[in-house]
Amino acid sequence: MFTTKLARLQGTLPLDLFAAIEDLKTELNAVILAHYYQDPDIQDIADFIGDSLQLARAAAQTNADVIVFAGVHFMAETAKILNPDKLVLLPDLNAGCSLADSCPPDQFAAFKAAHPDHLVISYINCSAEIKAMSDIICTSSNAVKIVQQIPKEQPIIFAPDRNLGRYVMQQTGRDMLLWQGSCVVHETFSERKIVELKTTHPEAEAIAHPECETSVLRHASYIGSTAALLNYCQKSPSHEFIVATEPGIIHQMQKLAPGKHFIPAPPENNCNCNECPFMRLNTLEKLYLAMKNRTPEITMSEDIRLAALKPMQRMLEMSV
Repeated sequence: MFTTKLARLQGTLPLDLFAAIEDLKTELNAVILAHYYQDPDIQDIADFIGDSLQLARAAAQTNADVIVFAGVHFMAETAKILNPDKLVLLPDLNAGCSLADSCPPDQFAAFKAAHPDHLVISYINCSAEIKAMSDIICTSSNAVKIVQQIPKEQPIIFAPDRNLGRYVMQQTGRDMLLWQGSCVVHETFSERKIVELKTTHPEAEAIAHPECETSVLRHASYIGSTAALLNYCQKSPSHEFIVATEPGIIHQMQKLAPGKHFIPAPPENNCNCNECPFMRLNTLEKLYLAMKNRTPEITMSEDIRLAALKPMQRMLEMSV
């Protein structure tokens, strides 16, 4: 905070960042795409807010010359895969993903080679290299729908999230070979503390993202992607919710259902571990500087991009 104030005093940052960003959007013909887990200021300045599937569709459809992706690295990579001729900016290149990092390309290549008869369905929360080794990409919004379209006799590898894969298996009755990756945020929620919250808030509905552990999901009255959770809380007659996903989504929940109360599901320890440290690396200041300086830019080899594009296109076709 002190560094930001000093930068403003020294003239490197404008006093009104919102207005400056709007001016740069016009100058660059830029669009800002933001995930629900971003800070409220970034959500409020974004042209489009969504979950991974919604953001992939928005990236595929934009007419902008510059895409500023307020999210994490794999999301910006996805935008570049779909838009090779556009400048794709990520406010902080260190905004990675623990789930994507849990699936190293060399190890996954060996895993895939050991099961050559398997179709590979990869959760979009993975690197471009993993996408390039996949047959179909999915998101938490469409994973069940996509798996249901695969012939039952076709064996499937599901990567990289074991919790989402386990949930999809339960919903579809399919036996899949799971890569043992996970998200540090969604694995940190405390079943014990959620039970305590349900005791002290007996009218509250627990809702959860399928990346959570089974022990957490069994206490949820509704399980869905970030977008699905947002839609559900608007339609549900309940007035109070315990939300087991990254708490950045609560900003949109409060805006769209202002008369309702949202309680972030707590981690086991007394920490902010339920907040994604990678998502929170992006700030309004970094977003402005990325647009002003046209960097950091997302790049990749054309071979990787083309290989990753095919399973992305299959996902978009299968999730209509």
